[in-house]
Amino acid sequence: MPESERIANQISSLCVGFINPRYTRSKLLTDPLYDGVYRELELSKLPLLDIGCGLGILAMYLRERGWMNPVSGFDYDGEKIKRGETMVSRGKYADISLEQGDARTGLPDHHGDVTILDIMQFFNEDEQTALLAEAVKRVAPNGRLIIRSGLKERNARFFVTWLVDVFAKCMLWMKAAPIHYPTAEFFQRVLESQGFKVEIRPFWGGTPFNNYMILASRLE
Repeated sequence: MPESERIANQISSLCVGFINPRYTRSKLLTDPLYDGVYRELELSKLPLLDIGCGLGILAMYLRERGWMNPVSGFDYDGEKIKRGETMVSRGKYADISLEQGDARTGLPDHHGDVTILDIMQFFNEDEQTALLAEAVKRVAPNGRLIIRSGLKERNARFFVTWLVDVFAKCMLWMKAAPIHYPTAEFFQRVLESQGFKVEIRPFWGGTPFNNYMILASRLE
């Protein structure tokens, strides 16, 4: 059995309910997010703060790949946090903690690497700017901020990205509808003003979405 399928089967088997196991397995098998973030963090020795962690799938995926640094997950959806804690307990994953909270009012204390994955569109521009300012404060000198976000561009990928985000709200998987999609220029302007070097590259893999990976590291 391929390693990707083993991991998808393992993590999805920890889910509760009818839909969650199928959704989780499908996402792990088709979304390049998890392997892409793992490759960026593979050599890091720092703890990770995952802002917008949802069920904590990234943390569990990293454990299945042998990455054992402490992971703190933070998400607005308390129900997802509860379900994620059940999955972490069932999987007997060590050093993973999940916390409910609103990123608009503050983030947990942290010093290491930080991820913000697939949630930027749920904040207005001022909130996005404030979130990035708080996130970079938690990046260690040799750490990185890793973001995946749909970017606002005039193409079919962007329309599909927006449509699926709206559908996720209608299906109650997400608690909010998309408010404001950032641009590449926004990330470069805000993060460079905070003293970070920024790299932006396409990160949609075989999906139809207009996702990009934004990598920010402190300038020497």
